[in-house]
Amino acid sequence: MRQLLNSISYEQWANTAQQELLQVQPESLGKVGVLLGGRSAEREISLKSGGGVLNALLTKGVDAHAFDPGLQPIHELASEQFDRVFIALHGRFGEDGTIQGLLEQLQIPYTGSGVLASAMAIDKQVTKRVWLSHGLATPKYLMLSPESNWATVVEQLGLPLIVKPSREGSSLGLSKVTTLEDLPNAYTLAAQLDFEVMAEECIIGDELTCPIVGNKDQVVALPIIKIIAPKNNYDYHHKYFSNETQYICPPEIDKQIEAEVQALAVQSYQVLGCRGWGRADIMLDQQSGRPYLLEMNTSPGMTNHSLVPMAAKHAGMNYEDFVMWILMQATLSQELNVDLMKAAS
Repeated sequence: MRQLLNSISYEQWANTAQQELLQVQPESLGKVGVLLGGRSAEREISLKSGGGVLNALLTKGVDAHAFDPGLQPIHELASEQFDRVFIALHGRFGEDGTIQGLLEQLQIPYTGSGVLASAMAIDKQVTKRVWLSHGLATPKYLMLSPESNWATVVEQLGLPLIVKPSREGSSLGLSKVTTLEDLPNAYTLAAQLDFEVMAEECIIGDELTCPIVGNKDQVVALPIIKIIAPKNNYDYHHKYFSNETQYICPPEIDKQIEAEVQALAVQSYQVLGCRGWGRADIMLDQQSGRPYLLEMNTSPGMTNHSLVPMAAKHAGMNYEDFVMWILMQATLSQELNVDLMKAAS
């Protein structure tokens, strides 16, 4: 049941990746920059992710150096003469296509998705439009403004519903609204982080996440993780600091549904044009058993509470090896386009 769209299981992927790692000498990767911190609301988590990545690379003998765009002038990226960079930035100015565009201009290969996929994936409204255009299930939504008719919003989406900034992650500014009277305050909270605010149908059921690795047609879903947060509140605190949240990997769900969720995650990643690695957040409706896509993360967390390393470990890759493998995938968009043109000729 773990066979995916390209008939490659995550166990096969891990075995192949381990073989690739054996062929790589750390010095061949050159001088590596680890981009961490940054200027987004997720700076604190990015510092933790980047610190873990940096330590892993140093342990592996890589010539790795931290670079914090939140403290260092961004033009210094050019003078550092990095041969490649690992992007451990989260949120805006790191996961939204801006730093990716700069690295393309500087001709420095980088990890993760390119400019366009990063820009689309961080914008929840754009992401939903892409998914819906490809027939992929995602909860109903409305964009809010101070002039919104709150009663109409509730009428169309029902209660409870979710209100969140359109371009933030880590559940920052997110509220679960259970009464009409709470909706204006939820909007105000989200609007403090982004002038684009989304109200979304609340799907009741299991909260799942599925990491994805690879490029184009060579994409593999890693083990799914089921998240059980205290009082079903998987907020910023319970994501990164609490030990109360439970993570079940693989999840205790029907094997056919598990395969459907993994296939949906792969499709959601591919239609956005993601590459390298990512993570799809999904709700499994408790009544219909249907999975619904929530978000795509193109620069997932790499902290000791993070989900992608957890899934990679279950697949057979420890943290240090997984970090090395991601770094090995660092590329530029134009390099991928050249490879595609060669393959087509």
